Amino acid sequence: MSRDLRLHYAPDNASLVIRLALLERGLPFETVLVDRTSRAQDSETYRRINPAGRIPALETNDGPIFETAAILLWLSDRFGGLLPAPDAPDRGAALSWLFFLSNTLHADLRLMFYAERYTADAAGLRASLAPQVTRSLNLLDAQVAQAAPWLGGDVPSPLDLYLCAMLRWCALYPQGGTGWFRLGDFPGLRALAIRTEARDSARIAAAAEGLGPRPFSAPQPANPPEGSAL
Repeated sequence: MSRDLRLHYAPDNASLVIRLALLERGLPFETVLVDRTSRAQDSETYRRINPAGRIPALETNDGPIFETAAILLWLSDRFGGLLPAPDAPDRGAALSWLFFLSNTLHADLRLMFYAERYTADAAGLRASLAPQVTRSLNLLDAQVAQAAPWLGGDVPSPLDLYLCAMLRWCALYPQGGTGWFRLGDFPGLRALAIRTEARDSARIAAAAEGLGPRPFSAPQPANPPEGSAL
């Protein structure tokens, strides 16, 4: 089954989270570049895989799956070892924080990164979102300090991987608009970023996508060997 996983990705996009999860779990997979410079995500071919035209999508023997949190949940339920099992006592808490990352933090960051798509006052929208995102990061910083196995534990969970990718994006995007963010203001998140980027999965992903030697704690703009991050 795992031999038939195909990850449709673009460098330093949300597909990074899925790549990291697959590597952490040791699942074999193929990658298929979605070339953003040619708007390949809007092509008829890609829309048959992900009707929303966003990245990532994961092709499986059960059909394609899209949305980052949905893919992480599917991988966990199908292959185990990623999130608490459906009958585990802490399953509800893990899913709550997973969907907080997806529906709250990631959604707010998307508005911040692509503000021009949503309003003529992009600077105003970003300024209004910065305190909201900061509150979310403070909540997560406190939660990580509790070191649950599914967030802040010794072995990174899908939630840790998702969060580390977003910490990277907070520091980099949009260019010239990241002055509100300092990773050092969140000591638990900073420690998580340092731990995670030292793992083999992060080193392999960083090399594949051109993310630099410290992709989460001291990120630099992506220099991907193929495709574009923007």
